[in-house]
Amino acid sequence: MSVRNTARRLTALATAAGLTLALLMPAGPALADAGFRQWVSDFRATAVAGGVSGAVYDQSMRGIEPDPVVLEKARTQPEFTAPAWDYFDNRVHDQAVANGQAMAKKWRPWLDRIEARFGVDRNILLAIWSMESNYGETLKRDDIMRNVVRSLATLAYGDPKRSKYARTQLIAALKILQTGDIDESHLMGSWAGAMGQTQFIPTSYQRYAVDMDGNGKRDIWSSIPDALATSANLLKKNGWQAGKTWGYEVSIPAGKLPGGPKTIAQWQALGVVRAGGKPFKNLTDKATLKVPDGRGGPAFLMIRNFSVIKAYNNADKYALAVGLLADEIAGGTGLVQDWQRPFTKLSFEERQELQKRLSDHGYYDGKFDGKIGDGSKAAIMAYQAKVGLNQDGYPSLEVLKWLRKQ
Repeated sequence: MSVRNTARRLTALATAAGLTLALLMPAGPALADAGFRQWVSDFRATAVAGGVSGAVYDQSMRGIEPDPVVLEKARTQPEFTAPAWDYFDNRVHDQAVANGQAMAKKWRPWLDRIEARFGVDRNILLAIWSMESNYGETLKRDDIMRNVVRSLATLAYGDPKRSKYARTQLIAALKILQTGDIDESHLMGSWAGAMGQTQFIPTSYQRYAVDMDGNGKRDIWSSIPDALATSANLLKKNGWQAGKTWGYEVSIPAGKLPGGPKTIAQWQALGVVRAGGKPFKNLTDKATLKVPDGRGGPAFLMIRNFSVIKAYNNADKYALAVGLLADEIAGGTGLVQDWQRPFTKLSFEERQELQKRLSDHGYYDGKFDGKIGDGSKAAIMAYQAKVGLNQDGYPSLEVLKWLRKQ
């Protein structure tokens, strides 16, 4: 989300931060807990009016307390836009591709059935699974997974920015418990309430969840068929066009090009060609030209299915990462024109090596997961400062070579 320097936003952030501190400071917990308990009592009528049984509400809310980790994460969500290479390098990489191809083999019979039933490309589903939970690995992390009811109740009570969202999602989550699809001890999700292998918020779960394996439960937490079919159902119901791609990497001519959607044939007439020399599949498809990294980076013609992926997450970068990762899982060779990266790119294993070597030198204390987040960047900058390099925080081959010398 981009920064918005408005008085209204600053006021909202200050209010949220104040409430967070009120819950976390030693002098305030008794008062905060009393206020939260009163809120739980008052919200019962709203939940019951929304279709939640009193018994389910009472059972789910018994002994519940605010989750300070949830409020801290809500308060510290990044408000900047990462450069294109940063976003895609953390999501579309060799390990994600290899894992996706392994999962394609492992779940092939189910993917055959899901593709036949919903018409959604299996590689798109695998890419979404990778993006949302690293093929389920994220669900094993106690430092990330939290009780959904507790998280949503905490946000509904303590975060003015997300209160309306959290109240709606909390009622939906309680209804999920009421159906018996999952029990409370396994109703786990992200700090903001996104659930399961493919990260559905409770209202989306209600709308799209599928019992693909036929066991009587729509279990997107432990049933891979249910999770992937639920994602396929979302895409189908939002207009997925079976048998078509999401878009194409293209090469564009010099000079200004007109905006807006046009048929691929019209784009071709303007000098736009498919990168790598391959032909387009359907010249009558309407497409929109996008250059997410400027003219010096890769360019793309996006057709209808690209917009459908955005029904999952309404961000161009997300949908493009899904599409690019899906193409590579299917056996594609990746981008012809790479991102405008101001350093030499590392492989996934080299990124893990970078993290380990930084840890060995006392600069990094996180996981060796190959994902370069704020902790890794801070460690790189600290190391760069120590050895006299430019402090840019980039996970570069140049930095790794310096570390290897130590």
